[in-house]
Amino acid sequence: MSLPLVTTAERRHRLGRRHRLAPSARAATVAETADSVVALHATDAATVFLSARARLTEGGPDAIERALYEDVSLVRLLSMRNTLFAVSAELAPHVDASTARAIAAKERRALLKHLDEDGQGLDAAWLAGAEAAALDALDAHGPSTGSQLSAAVPALRQKITISRGKKYETEQGVATRVIRLLAADGRIRRARPRGSWTSSQYRWVHTEPWPAAPAAEARTEIARRWLRAYGPATEADLKWWTGWTLTDVRKALAAVGPDQVRLEDGSSALVSPGDTGPEPVPEPWAALLPALDPTAMGWADRGFHLDPAHKSALFDYAGNIGPTVWWNGEIVGGWAQRSDGEIVWRLLGSPGRDAEQAITTEAARLAAWVGEARITPRFRTPLERELVA
Repeated sequence: MSLPLVTTAERRHRLGRRHRLAPSARAATVAETADSVVALHATDAATVFLSARARLTEGGPDAIERALYEDVSLVRLLSMRNTLFAVSAELAPHVDASTARAIAAKERRALLKHLDEDGQGLDAAWLAGAEAAALDALDAHGPSTGSQLSAAVPALRQKITISRGKKYETEQGVATRVIRLLAADGRIRRARPRGSWTSSQYRWVHTEPWPAAPAAEARTEIARRWLRAYGPATEADLKWWTGWTLTDVRKALAAVGPDQVRLEDGSSALVSPGDTGPEPVPEPWAALLPALDPTAMGWADRGFHLDPAHKSALFDYAGNIGPTVWWNGEIVGGWAQRSDGEIVWRLLGSPGRDAEQAITTEAARLAAWVGEARITPRFRTPLERELVA
């Protein structure tokens, strides 16, 4: 018996509805926008806001700021692929147990190794004291930047030598590493930044770690949600997206029990159990998504929504995708914001007059939403640079 066929058009329909990009599928809350794609990329501060914006029925940057800093319904975690993501507070314990705990342990081992190699007698006891002092300072002074914490905690002004005796020997302060470790452990979290919503100069607040949970169960929950959002997809896609070992990926998928489907190129892929039927066709939709948006970064193989000929224009040398223009589930171009605030875009194909009209409308909606803010992606791509030149 042959496997059910999921066409490329069907996969694109799923994007419009499940990733909440079609207007009728947009979400009412910021947390729902994150859950629809499992997690929002947060390496670049603006990406969280622009990714949520594209999926919300209404609300400006202040609505996303409330979710991050007041309601705390959306939280940033160092997690999949050792990358910063923003996830719903409901999903955060699963992300923490499945991925972030292992990263935190690795971060701690690395810092302790550097302290030992530095030769000043700094050890685990010293590190514990520095961490405790930083938490005490946050309790005493409230939300603080890294510079403010360093001013308040002498231990954070300590400098160590990395790679002593080698050509690339360098002296570094420990403040950034200790703060990163506290964040990875869930003992502090990012609060309102200095400046606007596009700023990455965060203040920090003392918080409680997420409740402990079995890692295997948490990975199963992440795999289940990811497969619902991104299926059809492959084992290799999930391994790439999570950064887990192949063994952990296979165990998580086995626990989910996915169904297999056939793709148009003759290969097979996985979907959630029972998720082999057609997706209702959404209305035509256009979207201007930011650099590193999860819809563009959800698979190792993006061939069903991106013409390989356009990759060199839209990606940087490290594989980070820039701002993209979408039409009905396919990347058809890129966009940028010029220094005067104008949103400019360029098509990389000929999707037709309806597409151009819809993209023009969406660009105007984005410009109105961004207002006076200025956005420069952290990872610059060839097309984005050309558009602002």
